[in-house]
Amino acid sequence: MFSRIFAVIRLSAAVLVAGICLHAHAQDASSQPPLTLTLQDALARAKANSVQFQLALTERGLAHEDKVQARAALLPSVNYNSSYIYTEGNGTASGVFIANNGVHEYLNQGDVHQVLGLAQISDYRRTQALEAVARAKAEIAARGLVVTVVQTYYGLIAAQHRYANVQQAALEAQKFLLLSQKLESGGEVAHADVIKAQIQYQDRQRDLREAELSMQKFHLDLAVLLFPNFNENFTVVDDTQLAPPLQSFDDVSRLAEIKNPELRAASAFAQAAGFEVSASRGALFPTLTLDYFYGIDALHFATQSTIFIPERLRVNNLGYSATATLSVPLWNWGANRSKVIQADLRRKQAERELSLAQRKLLADIRSIYQEAETARYELDLLKSSAELASESLRLTTLRYQAGEATVLEVVDAQNTLTTEQNAYSDAQLRYRLALANLQTLTGTM
Repeated sequence: MFSRIFAVIRLSAAVLVAGICLHAHAQDASSQPPLTLTLQDALARAKANSVQFQLALTERGLAHEDKVQARAALLPSVNYNSSYIYTEGNGTASGVFIANNGVHEYLNQGDVHQVLGLAQISDYRRTQALEAVARAKAEIAARGLVVTVVQTYYGLIAAQHRYANVQQAALEAQKFLLLSQKLESGGEVAHADVIKAQIQYQDRQRDLREAELSMQKFHLDLAVLLFPNFNENFTVVDDTQLAPPLQSFDDVSRLAEIKNPELRAASAFAQAAGFEVSASRGALFPTLTLDYFYGIDALHFATQSTIFIPERLRVNNLGYSATATLSVPLWNWGANRSKVIQADLRRKQAERELSLAQRKLLADIRSIYQEAETARYELDLLKSSAELASESLRLTTLRYQAGEATVLEVVDAQNTLTTEQNAYSDAQLRYRLALANLQTLTGTM
């Protein structure tokens, strides 16, 4: 009973110590200055932390090793064979079993083995094409990860902008509430204006909480992408004002046709399917197998033996032999023919997928470029609209103080300013995301 009590005490102490250590670690982490990350820093960390991207790299490595193994099958292999055969003796030279060479037989030989056939050559070419497919898919994964990081990175910045916009709107609503109360106390406006200002102020407070929640969500999403230990103590660099210019459509089209990984993957997969057909057909042709043996196959484990035929004679046990085997397929109930048909069906499907990838690329070039072009054009307009809305609010507030504008005009001006500022922040995110999508086609980010 006492042992159980002591065990419970030890366990409770261990849990308490672990909790204290975790709390101390959290305090140490929170006391450190936040890590400042640029977009390139975020991309580098995401590549090291992304399970999907690392899986694509693993698949690329596996495809490379498949090619190495297929290439090795085309080259001679060297093996060392060592064995001992014992046969029950019966007074004869071979023992009980007449197929054996003697009662004691020692085999220690090196074997150089080579197989020559069309199937092996085609299989090596197929693995080369599949490695190209894996490389293209790894690049697709890398570019897809770029889009995800850009969307989350600039989504966080846009959320910060919206939070700042709502903060400004809440401050303006508070100022207007105080102004309306002051004017009411002087008998210049009705109490209805104060009520409207109070509603506007409360709405902005609610919007402020929602904006803060959205900013925290983006911050947590980015932490999951970038850190294996879920570190929230970081900030990002706001470079939205330094967005790169949009390339011309001709340059984008040229780069997309050359560097598009999806098109390369589809093309390499079609090549692999063609080589699979050749490898299946290779099973219909003869295969030549060559073996060269060097070593000992004798009644004694020695380089020389003494025999009596009938006089005493020393013979050399160390020597070589060579074999050549030509295997000609004659009949296997149509299995090889069936494999050729299967491979040809896969080849035709791969060619159809390649054609689809080519058509889809042409459509994506136009669609994504138009999206980026529109986002870039609207970015300038929305920036101007936000500046005009700010000036409109200032003038409307002055007119309200002078008794020339109504409370509804002031509230409308405040809402318009917040809407235009948020739209400008969203346009910055949209343009960055459009550039990232173009990068998936051209690889020029």
